[in-house]
Parts: sequence; C-alpha cells; structure tokens
Amino acid sequence: MHMQRILFIHQNFPGQFVHVAQELARQGAEVVALGIEGRPVPGVKFLRYQVSVPAQASQVPGVADFEVKVLRGRACLAAMAKLKAGGFRPDLIVADPGWGEALFCKDAWPAVRLVMFAEFFYQAEGADCSFDPQLSTDTLEGRARLRLKNTVHLHALAAADAIYTPTHWQKKQLPPQYQKKTAVIFDGIDTDLVKPDAGAFITLQRDNLTLKAGDEVLTFVNRNLEPYRGFHAFMRALPEILAQRPKARCLIVGEDSVSYGAPPAAGGTWRQAMLKEVGGRLPLERVHFLGRLKYADYLRVLQVSACHVYLTYPFVLSWSCLEAMSAGCTVLASATAPVKEVIKDGENGLLFNFFDTQELVRKAIGILDGSAAQKSIGKNARQTVVDSYDLRTVCLPRQQEFLQQAIQA
Repeated sequence: MHMQRILFIHQNFPGQFVHVAQELARQGAEVVALGIEGRPVPGVKFLRYQVSVPAQASQVPGVADFEVKVLRGRACLAAMAKLKAGGFRPDLIVADPGWGEALFCKDAWPAVRLVMFAEFFYQAEGADCSFDPQLSTDTLEGRARLRLKNTVHLHALAAADAIYTPTHWQKKQLPPQYQKKTAVIFDGIDTDLVKPDAGAFITLQRDNLTLKAGDEVLTFVNRNLEPYRGFHAFMRALPEILAQRPKARCLIVGEDSVSYGAPPAAGGTWRQAMLKEVGGRLPLERVHFLGRLKYADYLRVLQVSACHVYLTYPFVLSWSCLEAMSAGCTVLASATAPVKEVIKDGENGLLFNFFDTQELVRKAIGILDGSAAQKSIGKNARQTVVDSYDLRTVCLPRQQEFLQQAIQA
C-alpha cells in the first residue's frame, strides 16, 4: 500500500496546521513541511528556506508588499524543486497563501492536488479596514493597496483544488466563485487541556499577589495590544469599571508590537498611547500588564477570570476567544463578525457594541458583581466549544476527512 505523502507550507510552521500535520504523521503518512520560520512538530520533517530581499524595493505604490510575497513564493518554489530533485512527490499540498509561499505550487507539481487554508480575504467594505472611524484606512489609495494585497490570495484560490476556512463569516469574504469549493472547519480547541479549574490560582511575584478562581478578576488577552483586537476600546472602559468595582483586579496579557494595522501615529506603542489617554484615571496598582506568558500560565489567567473581555474588528476570530469559553469564562465580547457566529448574547456569553464604552462598562460591572448569572453562561460557553469546536472529536476528524477527500477527488 502506498504511503501517503503530505506537504504542508506555512511561512511560520506549524501555525494552524499543528494538530492535523502531527496526526497524519502519527497515522503513518510521510509528512514534510516547508517554512521560513517555525518549530519542529513530532513526526514531521520540517525544512527551512531563506528569502533574499533586494536592497532596492519597488518604488511603485503598493507594489513593494507584493514584491516581497513573490520573493517568498520563489524561495518556496526553489525548496520544492530541491524536494522534487530528491525524488519526493506529494499526494497533497496544504498551504497558507497569505505571505506568498503558495504562488508557485502548481508549477512545481502541476498534477498534485492543492488545498488552500483561506484565513482572510480583504474587503474595502464590511470588514476590518473601514470598521473603526478613528483609524479607518478607507481611502482611494487604501482601497488600491487592499486590492493589490489580495493578489496572492486570488492566485491561491484560482489554483486550489479545495479550500477550507475557520468560520462561515470568513468564507463569505471570499469571492463568490470560490465559495462553493470552500469548507468551513475550525482549527480546534483542546477542551481536555483548556477547561475550568476551581482550584486555579496565579501568583504575580512582582506585586506579591496571588489571585484564585472566585476572586474578582477582569481579564483581557491579545497577542499584541492593538486596536484590531479592541485594546483601545477596552482601556477607555477600564477606569470606570475599576472605579465601580474597588476590589477588582485587571490582568492584561499581550506584547507591545503590532500584528495587524499600524502603530500609533504619534509613535510608541498602543499601551503607551492608551496609558497617556486614560492612565491618570486608572488605579494602576490594580492593573497588571503581564506581557507574553507561557501557555500554562495563560490558561491559569483564564481559569481565574471572573469576566473575560474580548473585542475584535470584523476579522479573523482569535483562538483566545474560544479558549476562554472552553475554560468556562463568562466572556463579554464585541458584537462583531465572526464573534456573533459563536456567541449568542445572554446564552453562552454577553455581547456589546464595540464602540459603546458605557455598554461595555455596564455589562462588565454586572458580571463582576454576580448579577449576570455568569456561572450558567460560562458552563454554556464551554459546552458550545465541546460540541462544535473540540479538537479531537470535531475539528481534527473533519480536517482529516476533508484532506482525504481532496486526495481522492
């Protein structure tokens, strides 16, 4: 029997492929991954390649970004050519096209089935770019740049034999002609690992403070503290929340770089900008910026949370939102797509208008004082994740079935 060969391509491997790549290898497939950065995954042969960027980038507005993506695609093509010269021919290629790596997969192996992970297709209207009036990039120049930014995605969608994406809203952002060959499969949450723990506690050594489940703890998590994930909106609500809840502590997890969007126009970080704006009204001794945490420590933050606030522009849904739900948190989230696909207001979480500071304040206070029946909401939140987003019983089997169908089609 032929041993299946699967090639994964992700500029920072494993990314969203971490579980499915490992599971395919465990089941006996030969799994190879290509990436610029990344980390080893058990059973997966991970090969790095390098990108040489010319000293002089294009001077045509909007083209420099595409130029770098073409260079990444060409570097990935060279890596594929090396694999091919060594006798490797995959049965399936699974690629994340967002950084250009997938541009030339069909040139290396024209007959090999190609699956694209379509994380996000940019839109000038109805999504992230025109959402926030304070920081909108919706100008003619902005729209032109956005159209060029989608170039690598259009190449990928046209070349793909099959496509999958994490949420129905993300699928709806794709051009209509590609939606019919797109499946909706979320990455998956390990609910056996991410679960409630009534005995959880976290010790903040710098503050000589231990917080435990049941304490009045308000939590907020971003990979990077920035407007795309509502850091500015959260910070504007925080002074009044803490003023009305004098025993509450706020734990903020995240680094000071930018994952999406841009840094503040005045320079510095968004944390500095927001502390300049609202810091004078904050009891800073009760606001704890924890930076980037080890995963186990991050989970304990969720497990001690009495109210977890999650905001996002209409954009990719964060793993942290579903992880907070899986941990049994009472999640107070912005009523934005695709959050509303997962959270039903008053059932498995609470929703508020992203721009309504007072609604955020009012609902956070209601949760912290116990009047929002948060125990049942947290329980329902976890059940939602167990039923529809669990890694082992739902998402991983769907991913494997989808990839097998792609090979056999």
